[in-house]
Amino acid sequence: MMINKNRYVLIMAGGVGSRFWPLSRKSNPKQFLDILGTGETLIQMTYRRFCEVCPADNIFVVTSEEYSDVVKEQLGIDPTRVLSEPLRRNTAPCIAYGVFRIISADPDAVIAVTPADHLIEKEEVFTEVLNEAYQYASENEVLLTLGIKPDRPETGYGYIQASLKTKVAGFNGLHKVKAFTEKPVVEMAKVFLESGDFFWNSGIFIWKGKSVLKAFETHLPDVYVPFSQGIGLYGTSAEPRFIADAYSQCRSISVDYGLMEKADNVYVICTDLGWSDLGTWGSLYEHSEIDKNNNAKIESEAFTYNSEGNIISLQEGKIAVIQGMDDYIIVDSGDVLLIVRKEEEQNIKLYLEDVKKKTGDKYL
Repeated sequence: MMINKNRYVLIMAGGVGSRFWPLSRKSNPKQFLDILGTGETLIQMTYRRFCEVCPADNIFVVTSEEYSDVVKEQLGIDPTRVLSEPLRRNTAPCIAYGVFRIISADPDAVIAVTPADHLIEKEEVFTEVLNEAYQYASENEVLLTLGIKPDRPETGYGYIQASLKTKVAGFNGLHKVKAFTEKPVVEMAKVFLESGDFFWNSGIFIWKGKSVLKAFETHLPDVYVPFSQGIGLYGTSAEPRFIADAYSQCRSISVDYGLMEKADNVYVICTDLGWSDLGTWGSLYEHSEIDKNNNAKIESEAFTYNSEGNIISLQEGKIAVIQGMDDYIIVDSGDVLLIVRKEEEQNIKLYLEDVKKKTGDKYL
């Protein structure tokens, strides 16, 4: 299939992956790790996946300045397509920067925006869905996102309510969005699952550059204005200094809260991609090979006795002998040993704060 030259991708790769601590560190966060033991890092998997639907030369990465070199090294990407953020300001400023940079070179760009660290198991389905998404977004003034059909009452994801009565003819599973909902409590998540019209929010978006900038101008003018003042500077030697100033003027806000929940031209493709945001050790366990005792040993040599349901990650060259432990996260990263019950993993961020208070940034 001939890929349209106006298709672009913006990969967001600036996160620190603190929920995967201590494997993921500020110096080497999870998107740059082969966390699944496949031989590819998460950002490499994402880049390869999008090369099926977009010219490789049209893929851009927005990341923190400290990660620019590792992005270039892992992807072999032209340095001019690695956009460095001077400050962390959440997804809205990140996307505004990337979109302004892309349309400065191609005003007719149709852009897919994606996190760097998600898992897509059904890659052929993903390719089909993205081709349809690009087509619809290129022909309509819409903000399009992907909604994932839920298979459990998950409390760790946001949800999208689709208007199933307003199916768009000629496209599979394409509907207008009724509402976005934050991460629910388990009772509400069960209601969502049973209703049939709620889908997980994948955080993957597709839109014309002009369409999303119009939405920024309307709903987030305090983000739009600083970046709009750089027209004529993008892609030049003046860009880095301008971007530093633009980021200093921006508040930290997500694109979901700032745009998607406010705009009235939001649509969703409801699909099943074998998707996971791999946001927690528990989600990694669900997507890992398990042994006869339901232990997931992530590239690790472990001897387990009367121990079930654990996820175990060890440094190369180490072994572990584990007896009498069920449903634990056991991670040895060299200078940090983490042992936490899987059901308590949402507290890892709190434990990390305690470590920081006591030892500074040494183990972060």
